[in-house]
Amino acid sequence: MSLLVALTWEPEPWVERFKVHLPGRPIAVLGEDFDRGSIRYVATWGPKPGSLSGLPALEAIFSLGAGVDHLMGYPNLPDVPIVRVSQDDLTHRMSEYVVMHCLMHLRDQRRYDADQRAKRWAPDREPPIAGDVRVGVMGFGVLGQDAARKLKVMGFDVAGWSRSAKAVEGFEVFSGDKGLDAFLARTDILVSLLPLTPDTRGILNRSLFQKLARDGRLGGPVLINAGRGGSQVEADIVACLDDGTLKAATLDVFETEPLPQDSPLWTHPRVTVTPHNSAVSDPEMTARYIADQIRRHEAGQPFQNVVDRTRGY
Repeated sequence: MSLLVALTWEPEPWVERFKVHLPGRPIAVLGEDFDRGSIRYVATWGPKPGSLSGLPALEAIFSLGAGVDHLMGYPNLPDVPIVRVSQDDLTHRMSEYVVMHCLMHLRDQRRYDADQRAKRWAPDREPPIAGDVRVGVMGFGVLGQDAARKLKVMGFDVAGWSRSAKAVEGFEVFSGDKGLDAFLARTDILVSLLPLTPDTRGILNRSLFQKLARDGRLGGPVLINAGRGGSQVEADIVACLDDGTLKAATLDVFETEPLPQDSPLWTHPRVTVTPHNSAVSDPEMTARYIADQIRRHEAGQPFQNVVDRTRGY
């Protein structure tokens, strides 16, 4: 078998790890000469149009990350299973990010940062405790549920929302369009871990923000988006921050990446910007996961975490 590594970033660290975990098997790299007829598997992120065509022996495509929206609009995508990388390392990283920023907003850390820069001693604020703050997690799959469990350990009042109905022990889970308004109405901190699909594109907009709780202990609702940039309308986020519809926002993903230099998000006093690094795929852990999936497949077992193309995730 041959594995093709097709990336938009430096492939060498990934190739090195695949060679360790798939010893003796040929590893090809997009942009170099290779036998297209020998490729049985592709590990990719953001492949250029045409790079996955003409692979007659292809059996599976592995997306090197939790999301697969970079493949859903790909022209002439081969009709083979698309496998999402779902591993503990990535899940734990995302939960760390979500918990950290929920705590930052709970304890009003950005205001204390400003006080420090101004050499202003202002200890008179009394923040609420976590149990007084309602967190709503949009996208209640593996990542969302793990983040919710860890937020609950910290004491937050956590609920989830997903497109389709599901039962998760220990949590109230809202679902679909019918459950969305009730979910938003009980949410002080909105955490979006949604995949990007036609249904979720632009969903984080003024209309949605206006439905968030107004009676919370934080003084206004907060947005944390570590899912996909295409799900947010950045002009609405800025406008809602300016008029008080939102109190603050933490954004790890953006409509255009890297975030353009002229974006007002860079300098907005109520915005925290991070460079799409909430849950970076680690080459070692990811290569190990894909190698295991390949061995399972070649032993006659089904791939795990196969994407439902009709749903887009």
